[in-house]
Amino acid sequence: MPTAIVLGAGMVGSVMAADLAEDHEYQVTAVDMRPEALRAVSARSSRRVKTVQADLGDPSIVRRMVGPFDIVLGSLASAIGFQTLQAVIEAGRNYCDISFMPQDAWELDRAAKSRGVTAVVDCGVAPGMSNMMAGYAAAYLDECQRIEIYVGGLPREPKWPYQYKAGFSPHDVVEEYVRPSRVVEHGRMVVKEALSEPELMEFPGVGTLEAFNTDGLRSIAHFIKAPFMKEKTLRYPGHIELMRVFRETGLFSHEPIDVRGVKVRPIDVTSALMFPKWTYEPGEEDLTVMRVIVEGLKRGKRERMTWDLLDFYHQPSRATSMSRTTAFPCTIVARLIAAGKLKQPGVLPPEVVGREPGMLEHVVGQLAQRGVHFRHTKTNLDG
Repeated sequence: MPTAIVLGAGMVGSVMAADLAEDHEYQVTAVDMRPEALRAVSARSSRRVKTVQADLGDPSIVRRMVGPFDIVLGSLASAIGFQTLQAVIEAGRNYCDISFMPQDAWELDRAAKSRGVTAVVDCGVAPGMSNMMAGYAAAYLDECQRIEIYVGGLPREPKWPYQYKAGFSPHDVVEEYVRPSRVVEHGRMVVKEALSEPELMEFPGVGTLEAFNTDGLRSIAHFIKAPFMKEKTLRYPGHIELMRVFRETGLFSHEPIDVRGVKVRPIDVTSALMFPKWTYEPGEEDLTVMRVIVEGLKRGKRERMTWDLLDFYHQPSRATSMSRTTAFPCTIVARLIAAGKLKQPGVLPPEVVGREPGMLEHVVGQLAQRGVHFRHTKTNLDG
């Protein structure tokens, strides 16, 4: 019987553990430092999940914990994503991870190959499914010319003043608002300010949303050749301006300032005041909206491939849409790795998975079985 260990038992990690536990072939263990998170895992899972309390911020503990398991899944904060990936590779375990780590995961590619480890990173919804679709389309087209990705996790009912709540770590959300955005224009990498170039877009079932630059292309900019590529985050109108005011005021800064003789980091004050207001109440509904557009040439004609997702809070499991749409791609790909159907050694971005024949169709089909539905359309732009 295959054994799986989930590192991190927050909103996404608990859904990962529950999904794996639904598969009677798997023995599942979830690890977290927080007793309340581990209790939530047990409450969410219809079958027994073993829980272990441990400090996963210590790489030596990670190496020791993952050693006995067939497959490892990561659902940890971005701040410790890279060191965790390194620890799992050093332990010689196969890995599938969703951490939005700021470091370049491909620095560990040689180490993973030397140990025969398959490690798929950024394997959530975006990055993750967006990458797989871009990889699939780029492999299908004779010439890939443009990739555009738009994605957002939002409360179903926006409320003043933020019009927003965080479907994952609020610290990682703020990282999107301060980290410079890398896009590709005319075949060259261009760095732009986060929250820049806002535009209004219409999405059926949601209405008008505003899109802005974030650093979401990540590996796509290196593993796919196309002269124009960008990723934008979606929010309800008004959120961009408010977050720009916060950022320009310095409220997201990690540099200590002196306040009446006391050194404080502005981000710590902001976190204490704002993050509780960004937290979903039990049963409060959210949604995930995503659009992936890829254009290029096929047999000399211009084609556009589009994938659309609109997903809502799942009442039966009381799981947020963002946790489900992020967790399920990771558990589906982890099963492929564990079954030996995806066994290329190294640190792999999801677009590499997507360009493998049949992989995207399998993942999309498995998502549909879990109630997460993508709509795919293909358009001949030459009429």
